[in-house]
Amino acid sequence: MNLDEIGTWVLDANNAFSAALDLDQLKIARLAHSGDKSPIALASRGLGVLSPDEKASAGKLIGQAKESITSALASATARLEAERDKKVLLEEVVDITLPVKRTHRGGLHPITIIKNEISDFFIEQGYRVEEGPELESGWLNFDALNIPADHPARTMQDTFYIEPVDSGMVLRTQTSPVQIRSMLENKPPIYMICPGRTFRADELDATHSPVFHQVEGLVVDKGITMAHLKGTLDNFAQAMFGPDVTTRLRPSFFPFTEPSAEVDIYFNGRWIEWGGCGMVNEKVLANCGIDTAVYSGFAFGMGLERTLMVRHNITDMHDIVEGDLRFTRQFGIGL
Repeated sequence: MNLDEIGTWVLDANNAFSAALDLDQLKIARLAHSGDKSPIALASRGLGVLSPDEKASAGKLIGQAKESITSALASATARLEAERDKKVLLEEVVDITLPVKRTHRGGLHPITIIKNEISDFFIEQGYRVEEGPELESGWLNFDALNIPADHPARTMQDTFYIEPVDSGMVLRTQTSPVQIRSMLENKPPIYMICPGRTFRADELDATHSPVFHQVEGLVVDKGITMAHLKGTLDNFAQAMFGPDVTTRLRPSFFPFTEPSAEVDIYFNGRWIEWGGCGMVNEKVLANCGIDTAVYSGFAFGMGLERTLMVRHNITDMHDIVEGDLRFTRQFGIGL
């Protein structure tokens, strides 16, 4: 060990640390001048072979050298870290005034929105929301609803029949089969609605579609009358169109209700046909095993597309079914 070289080691370390241009170069210099294989480290490990007097004097010199090297390294580290941070601030600056690139978020279709709104309204009234298959048996879609075999609705012009035709399966023309299923599976009292997709052999035009949506409601309980039906429809209409809407019932005919009525609403200065309703025909109740001497009920049905079109003044069915984002964004779902 040549103690005269200690000063040179310190000077070389200071020069190397000062010459480092970045933290990577400083790391290389640190390993060379203060690492395990550096001259100062080797000298420190060589103290063990010296006599006690020599060890004391040499240890003091090596300790002072280590302190100088450590101080120089700390100063160089602080300098290079400050330069790095300054460079990052200059090169990676974010201009917060630039417009942000945004992609379209997914959202619900307006028909789904209004279906959920209707479901929430009736759930608050104590109704259940039920669903059923879109591929339905002819008995549930027609016969159980007191629709005779020669009724026009059963012809090929209105109904999509599933091949082979003698299978008796159809794409449901209404959500009423869900009402039949509910009465077959549950004992009164029954309070339910059944929103869903239905199918009829119509051409797509401004007011018709071969695939459309309905919501039907059914109540079966003791002492149910037309007054209960009218009150329910009044509340339903106000929830959909506002507190100033007026409803009226016009006599009509449906095989599954007796008496039957068309539901009109007075909205935006004119009367508009909204849906159908009536007291559940006793034959329908009997088909489902319900004692007509004890129970009575009412039913109603509205088209979701019609409700949406009337409420938002939509004049063309194409806007609803074609999936144009310029249409759906109006409902606040495609920002």
